[in-house]
Amino acid sequence: MVVSTSFAGAKLEALLLKSSSANTTTSSSSRVASSSSQLSPLCKPIRARRALFQRGRIIRCEVAASEASVQTDQPGGSNISALEQLKTSAADRYTKERSSIVVIGLSVHTTPVEIREKLAIPEAEWPRAVGELCGLNHIEEAAVLSTCNRMEIYVVALSQHRGVKEVTEWMSKTSGIPTSEICKHRFLLYNNDATQHLFEVSAGLDSLVLGEGQILAQVKQVVKVGQGIVGFGRNISGLFKHAITVGKRVRTETNIAAGAVSVSSAAVELALMKLPEPSHTTARMLVIGAGKMGKLVIKHLAAKGCTKMVVVNRSEERVAAIREEINGVEIIYKPLTEMLTCAAEADVVFTSTASETPLFLKQHVKDLPAVGQETGGLRLFVDISVPRNVGSCVGEVETVRIYNVDDLKEVVAANKEDRLRKAMEAQAIIADESKQFEAWRDSLETVPTIKKLRAYAERIRAAELEKCLSKMGDDISKKTRKAVDDLSRGIMNKLLHGPMQHLRCDGSDSRTLSETLENMHALNRMFSLETEISVLEQKIRAKVEQTQK
Repeated sequence: MVVSTSFAGAKLEALLLKSSSANTTTSSSSRVASSSSQLSPLCKPIRARRALFQRGRIIRCEVAASEASVQTDQPGGSNISALEQLKTSAADRYTKERSSIVVIGLSVHTTPVEIREKLAIPEAEWPRAVGELCGLNHIEEAAVLSTCNRMEIYVVALSQHRGVKEVTEWMSKTSGIPTSEICKHRFLLYNNDATQHLFEVSAGLDSLVLGEGQILAQVKQVVKVGQGIVGFGRNISGLFKHAITVGKRVRTETNIAAGAVSVSSAAVELALMKLPEPSHTTARMLVIGAGKMGKLVIKHLAAKGCTKMVVVNRSEERVAAIREEINGVEIIYKPLTEMLTCAAEADVVFTSTASETPLFLKQHVKDLPAVGQETGGLRLFVDISVPRNVGSCVGEVETVRIYNVDDLKEVVAANKEDRLRKAMEAQAIIADESKQFEAWRDSLETVPTIKKLRAYAERIRAAELEKCLSKMGDDISKKTRKAVDDLSRGIMNKLLHGPMQHLRCDGSDSRTLSETLENMHALNRMFSLETEISVLEQKIRAKVEQTQK
């Protein structure tokens, strides 16, 4: 296909020259062919997928770049210039391949907490991150899902390979982790597989604690924060909103959440596993942080028979609210300034704050008084924060043991098999919802043609109406004028009804996507709508305007 419009050619040339990260001499034959049939780990049973992650196999996007031959024009020759070849190659890339939904992720299944904590993005920084991601040359839309167990970036990419490359380099730049190290641990999923993955995440099937409900709230928060952000566009927002529907439906129609534990409850279970049983109700408990995670820790400690605990928090209001909510438990508030003093008097310390730097280092802990033998003689630090609140150097102190979110696998392993069986029930729901989402996204393919066709028909209608009214003279009444206008609109709408019906691809009828696209291309040819060029113009215009802001 040759780009025939001067705007598309000029803007495409500008975009090509701007793209410093992309190899502009790569031919279109080196595009990544990543269909959902090639990336199938998420279509397998959930157990098989866990095994894939555990074996450390990472799905990568490999591209073998081939040099484009640069030919010079010769008198009387028909050689195409190098610039024209690049324009044609880029036009093919942007129009023959639909923009792809891609997830670049690192999770508890593939990546140690030491790396995840450096990549973590606080919720307050999500809008900034989305803006920066959409400023990349080949990224149209973006969203960030950053929790204690995962750091996943969802994007709509004009080019799969270049999009992944740009996002990975951005992650390296913002975290300080070398790109090569990120590539060792990341997983890449495209289109249908990316959709199914987010649906499984929202349903709690991909969580360390299978079936836990907190992840659904975190997915909802992505949508809430994304409202009003330009880069949180139609495809990505539609994907996350559908994921919320899936998460709710799975929990309603299956018993996946029955008896499920959360990260906080698993942390309490782990601490009790490490303490001598007689000391479970007498050990001195300290909880640092009274946010959502800290509150759950407090509730689970109370459920396990703990009747007294100290809670360190920035403000007393949250602690007071928790105290009113939980009866029969003595909850003592202490400010952050007394954190080390409280740690010296505790047998078990739970940390769950949003601090980006460690609260405890070796120098803070080494001189703390020893704990009694009735609690095992070891002070336990159970850190469920990402980034971690307890530095790894604390583990060098002989009288201390530290545990983080990665150590919770020991707790959840016992009841994981039972919920894995329940998870299979959810897979049928996820498969059905994935088809519905893909049908909705497929329907977007024909939107430019629908708009062009309607605009084309409207131009003809308006021109013919003007001719008709001018022949009728200036003295016609408003009522007559409106009747003629309504008549012309009615004829146009009735004539468009058939073509519009054949451009539908929303899963409501038996028409396949290929049939719909054939109809679309036929209409493009018949009415010279040039939708492919229009799409190219729109994409290039959007990226150029973005870079000029």
